[in-house]
Amino acid sequence: MSPVLPSSLSPHICIIASEDLKQLLESASLPPLPAILQSFSPLPQVTTRTTSLTSVPHASFALRFSDLVEIENACQEDEEQRAVRTLDWIGERIGRRCAKWVEDIGDKDTTRTPWWDELKRCIEGSHTPSKTETWNHPVAVIMGVSTNAPNPLQAITALHARPLNLPSWIDPNILKCTLIVHPQNSALSDEEAGALFNAVKKQFGLNSYLLPLACPDIPPPPVPVPALVPRLPAVGETDPPPDTSLNTLRMAEADIQGTARFTREFLLMSLIPWMETCVVQWNENFSSTRRLPSRLFSSTRRLFGSPSPSPAPTHSPHSSISRANTFAGTMSFTPGPPPPPQQRRLAEFSTILGDFKLAVNVWETIRKEGHGGSDILPLLLSPSPALQLHVSNALASIHPTASEPPVSAQLRALLYAVRWEIGLGLPDFISDTLEGERWLVWAAGNSEEAPSALLLAQAALLSANKGAARRAAFWYVSAANRLEKCGIKPLTMYFLRKAHTLFKTRPMKELSPSFWDSEGKSASSTAGRLLYTTGDVEGAEFNQTSSDKAYLDDFRVALAHYTTTSPDRVLLKDLKLPFSFCVPQQCRTRLARGNAQGNKSEWEKREEDWSSFWKQNGGSEGIAKGGCAAVDETFWIDISLRNPLDTEVNLSHFTVIVEEANLQPSTSKHAIEVETIDDIVLGARESRIVSVGIKASRPALLIITHATFTFLSLLPSMEPLASRGRRLQDTAAQRQTATYAPDVQIKVQVAEASHKLLVNFVDDGQLVLGQGETKALSLWFSNSGTSSVDEAWLVSGFEDQIWIGGVENEGSGAHSTLEVINSKNTTRPGRPQRIPLTTSLQPEDSVEMTILLHGEQVGQHELHLFVVYREAGSKQFHSVQLLRDYEVQPMFRLSVSSKPSLVEDDLYLIDLADILLKNISTVSPTWRCRPLSETPLGMSRPSQSSRFFMGASRWENSQDPSHTMDFVTRKLADVLQGKPVDPSQPPPVELCCSHMPHKSDVLKPHVRDFIHSSRQIVTTRTISQTYPQLPSQNYPSIFPLYHPLSLDVIVFWELPSQNRMGHVLLSASNIGAGHAALQDIIDAAENAKVARSMYAETQREKMEVLQAVKDSAWNAEKDPVVLSVQSERSMKHDFSSG
Repeated sequence: MSPVLPSSLSPHICIIASEDLKQLLESASLPPLPAILQSFSPLPQVTTRTTSLTSVPHASFALRFSDLVEIENACQEDEEQRAVRTLDWIGERIGRRCAKWVEDIGDKDTTRTPWWDELKRCIEGSHTPSKTETWNHPVAVIMGVSTNAPNPLQAITALHARPLNLPSWIDPNILKCTLIVHPQNSALSDEEAGALFNAVKKQFGLNSYLLPLACPDIPPPPVPVPALVPRLPAVGETDPPPDTSLNTLRMAEADIQGTARFTREFLLMSLIPWMETCVVQWNENFSSTRRLPSRLFSSTRRLFGSPSPSPAPTHSPHSSISRANTFAGTMSFTPGPPPPPQQRRLAEFSTILGDFKLAVNVWETIRKEGHGGSDILPLLLSPSPALQLHVSNALASIHPTASEPPVSAQLRALLYAVRWEIGLGLPDFISDTLEGERWLVWAAGNSEEAPSALLLAQAALLSANKGAARRAAFWYVSAANRLEKCGIKPLTMYFLRKAHTLFKTRPMKELSPSFWDSEGKSASSTAGRLLYTTGDVEGAEFNQTSSDKAYLDDFRVALAHYTTTSPDRVLLKDLKLPFSFCVPQQCRTRLARGNAQGNKSEWEKREEDWSSFWKQNGGSEGIAKGGCAAVDETFWIDISLRNPLDTEVNLSHFTVIVEEANLQPSTSKHAIEVETIDDIVLGARESRIVSVGIKASRPALLIITHATFTFLSLLPSMEPLASRGRRLQDTAAQRQTATYAPDVQIKVQVAEASHKLLVNFVDDGQLVLGQGETKALSLWFSNSGTSSVDEAWLVSGFEDQIWIGGVENEGSGAHSTLEVINSKNTTRPGRPQRIPLTTSLQPEDSVEMTILLHGEQVGQHELHLFVVYREAGSKQFHSVQLLRDYEVQPMFRLSVSSKPSLVEDDLYLIDLADILLKNISTVSPTWRCRPLSETPLGMSRPSQSSRFFMGASRWENSQDPSHTMDFVTRKLADVLQGKPVDPSQPPPVELCCSHMPHKSDVLKPHVRDFIHSSRQIVTTRTISQTYPQLPSQNYPSIFPLYHPLSLDVIVFWELPSQNRMGHVLLSASNIGAGHAALQDIIDAAENAKVARSMYAETQREKMEVLQAVKDSAWNAEKDPVVLSVQSERSMKHDFSSG
């Protein structure tokens, strides 16, 4: 099996497409032809042959496709200037995305970094030919036309007659192929397309292909395909923002299979045989120049009577392959250097085909002649120390001096390093034989560019994974110094933190084990035994204490002997361990009610939401401070223990010392019960959390000062649990001399349990919902305090769709096809919901209540419920937290599209595809929908799909949208002018709710609430993605919930056998024509006098907001005229006449 080479060493195919083919692909919502064919690379299971006709299987065979015009234009640019633009472009891409990468990685240790992957993709994506190597020189050109052309044969002839505008140093041996794309709606029939194909094969050769495509008017669902590598933008163009979405193709299954078949046939039947033929002919030329001198065989000629010496074979620099297969005589060269030597193309072709024996021989010849080859040999030879010589020779040939090399040399060194790292494989690359991380450092050289800094960072990462911490820290610092000069601060700080962490890792410095084997004992152990014989017991015990098991055994024996023989135990009180087991910074208190569960920031957000809501309603009562333990309720302190020794130890009688603050002399001191753990065994270097229970019988402030235990069940020890205070820097003296605040004590407030409400789920099993499912959950409220609970509220998150109460009876509602919903049209988050308590919840009383949970977003979620309660007349609220994990699984795929309708009754046709449904409803301020078929929506089987068409027409009772548009225009004008946004709300709106395909129950209250909540989530996410510069608290004061032309589709589904039901909201794009309603304020903002700012970021953010307003749906502009022609008679025209 041939090893997989880097994609930059694969054949480069150029494509030139006619205008009719470009229009066909664009109308079918498809990318250009090179991007389509690139999606099918690499091809699996490809077999090639060597010059000795030996088959070479390839697990994958990569191809690179490019637009011929782009390659021709790129070749006109100066290589040095293009190298400068390439390095700047890579640095800009890394700097734009590194902050998000660093945030995602955090402090995790990883073997792959996103910036190194991005650097490799940028380097591998370079397809522009170079004078120094021929890997990017085109190997073949595919000329594509479609049968939609007025005269396809003439279009093909024009493409073949078109000269290639390439420099003279491009290899002229290029295979040419013809591709005819035959769409389903073509004017030519299948028979006529076949006749055209046969005519093309007769005129232009057998390297011609016919590709039938369906290209439907309605694009099929997108299919994920491999992501395309980034390309350097052309001169004058800007790099588009990074797209994190999947790369997809909207092609039918038959089109995908046909395109994959064409790509494979082109490779196996045209490209590989042509390359094998070239290798055979070029190898004969190469072998003839390497024969032994004829004078060695002079005696043979004399003995056998050769009449005359045979003339030496003569060969042109580039042998002609075939007129039908190459562009010989049709290339338009610009003046410049001659084409590359034929030997280099022979070496590259044999490398691509897997004939490594021939390739290594040719590359070695090229290397000896001083024409390169050292950069490719490390990828073909077995790992050995000799590969380092090839690497150093390759880098030295680029720029032999030690000063900073030119930019083009830096780019070539970067390309070599990326190829070596990809082609050798990580295990061989970082092995002690190759030490590939040093190759990256050599390639970085003295360059101050960002890509060279990333080479050092990758070398540091590989060295850190090998255990070379000091060397990795040095390279991280070097990379950070270069990135700091480039202005990439997030990666600079990350590399400095990594260097600091690695530098703090001290290497272990120990004596040779053979020394201790020869002595049989250590110096400290010997000194301890001598001190013990002289009577110095204390010195003997300290000298015996060590991290080795034998020394600890000696300490145990010495201490046990002392305690049994000495009647005076005073000495034991003065003995202290030279190490500690407790880690005070990691010790925490834990209450019985579990207030520490979940994300702390989520609970703080819930508390802020409640305080804001209660303040808006005129309330002044706050929430009582949490974190208090109740009287006669056990709470725990979790103590972090870490064994610093490399042997097992035991700590017996482990407990903590608890003091009561402000204790009066007359107060009883027996009000605190502390748990004692009999024995704790810690393994070597083990870390563990130990929980000690504490219970107080009266209200007090408890301070946990120390942990006590008996070391090895012999030596009583005590360790403080207070952690050091923060560093003080308020005064100049504190900044000059390290000064710290008082130690931080562990304190717990114990209060009377007058208000104690316990809330739990009745069923706490695994909660799994289908997409859009509405699930009923039961909550159990129990009053464990001494006061009654008269008022309770439930606070949930913005994306948590909760309804207090059960599902209403199915038959209680009226039936209708049209329903009007009054909406406040605001994106302001929902308010806390009051829990309906029929009567006061007295002490020891319990009640069960039902809530509905709607899960629409697929994935894992955490439900943070914050319950606020109080007694009637109380001046404080109390809270309890409830956490529940649940998963939402996908059940079906939904897609909706719209286009102008050809029916007079409807302005638009709505297409809903891939559904499993019970009923459908639409919600819109402007549009009223009706079904276009009477097909009932029944039960659908698994893996089946269906489509439902609806017609959309103007709702006769729709409100004037000018009020909403004036509101948005006024608010966005204030934003563009930098004025503060007033807190006014959008005008309310009436929504038309259409039920299909037949009359249905009106929407129940909980369904209306869930629809409103889903729309809020969709709108808020859209706003945050479009306007990331605006603060989220201003969204409700700027943008309404509904656009006047918006249309939401609600799909209701039901599984009667499982008693499950739900609905999914699908927000379609705005339907209807727009007239650039925000153009006036945009022109005013662009023509306004710009105030100078000392911060470039401020001006850049203003321009980004202005661009977002231009591209927003509120400023959409669309032609309102739709022309459709219907004719009952057939129309004929002879296109051969013109």
